[in-house]
Amino acid sequence: MNRPLRDVAIPNDWDRSGLPGWTYHSPALLELEKEHVFRSHWQIIGHVSDVPEAGAYLTMDVVGERALVVRGKDGVVRGFHNLCRHRGSRVVADQQGSCKNALVCPFHGWVYNLDGTLRGAARPRSFPELDKVEFGLKPIDLEIWMGFIFIRFRQGPQPSVAELMRPVEAEMAHYRAAEMVPAWGIWTQQSAVNWKSVRDVDNEGYHVAMAHPALQDLYGATYYDEPFVNGVSRSYATYNPHAGRRWSVRNYVKLSPQPEHLPEDLKKAWVYYGIFPNTVLAMTPETTQFYQEFPLSTGETILRGAIYRYPVESREQAAARYLAYRIDRDTQAEDVQLTVWSNESMQSEAFEGFYLSDLEYGVRSHHDHLRRLLPILNLETAPDEKDVWNLNQALLSRS
Repeated sequence: MNRPLRDVAIPNDWDRSGLPGWTYHSPALLELEKEHVFRSHWQIIGHVSDVPEAGAYLTMDVVGERALVVRGKDGVVRGFHNLCRHRGSRVVADQQGSCKNALVCPFHGWVYNLDGTLRGAARPRSFPELDKVEFGLKPIDLEIWMGFIFIRFRQGPQPSVAELMRPVEAEMAHYRAAEMVPAWGIWTQQSAVNWKSVRDVDNEGYHVAMAHPALQDLYGATYYDEPFVNGVSRSYATYNPHAGRRWSVRNYVKLSPQPEHLPEDLKKAWVYYGIFPNTVLAMTPETTQFYQEFPLSTGETILRGAIYRYPVESREQAAARYLAYRIDRDTQAEDVQLTVWSNESMQSEAFEGFYLSDLEYGVRSHHDHLRRLLPILNLETAPDEKDVWNLNQALLSRS
């Protein structure tokens, strides 16, 4: 029998409501979410294998901020604002790539060393003498954990990534994720919903039996969720005893490896670790992956993620990895449709809010994390848009 990793019990007589409908289409609230949720919490930009050599870089845009991660000549991976100190242009325009030994701003040609210091301005005699550190790229917080590169634009309520993830560290360490390499690269996709609708669907497995036939075939009878506690959730499932009604599932179970370095309870399991506010690390016997979502507007969200594999794999392992991808691809398409249906309901006068099952307590626990950051989310009736910021500040001062 599958057992929870943590001693997490659903309370008796818990509040089964979700966030009020107005919170999914308020531009003023979105500005609060950008400030207090996305800019001040850890985000995965990629994996160390995405920047394998000196000069390799990754970029990522998040709610108006632009991140740049680059590996230096000394092998150190550093994070910066992707913002030239001259006029604010992007220093790097591509999402991923490599440069020989310096970063050159495409606007006026200012040159930065791989450690972020300024090497020199174009036509330097037109400027006073520039301090190489003072006019270097502005750093951002960066932490590498299990091979994944986490960045943060400003400090917030979360501790270090290592401390945040300590409850699941021992289990996840079995996968040796730091040794993995990119399978297909980082992907992005846009969806016409509020970002919270994406998270609401992903934070519960109650819908698996009805909405995800491949997952139900693979592990539906064994799946369970552990809710968010101190910013981390966990979901776990082992293969059904008679999985295989669907072609992808049948062949995946047949070919899926059982690596020696995994303990018995992980050799036939899919495990998902949620990281508040918007990221998931998903582990299977042959891969690890991350996926996340960022708001572009109240009704537009970008989905982003990547899959990583072991550097040496057999043909059977590669085939199993592809089949797992097929299962996930279908699941994601199904989830996107569910988010659309859920999100559009928020605009209806008939919508009276959520009434959650015990199997959806993960949705409530995620909402509670948001409520602690933004107490205005407790208001059932939408305030005037112009009052949202000041009202939230007043509520924070009382807590």
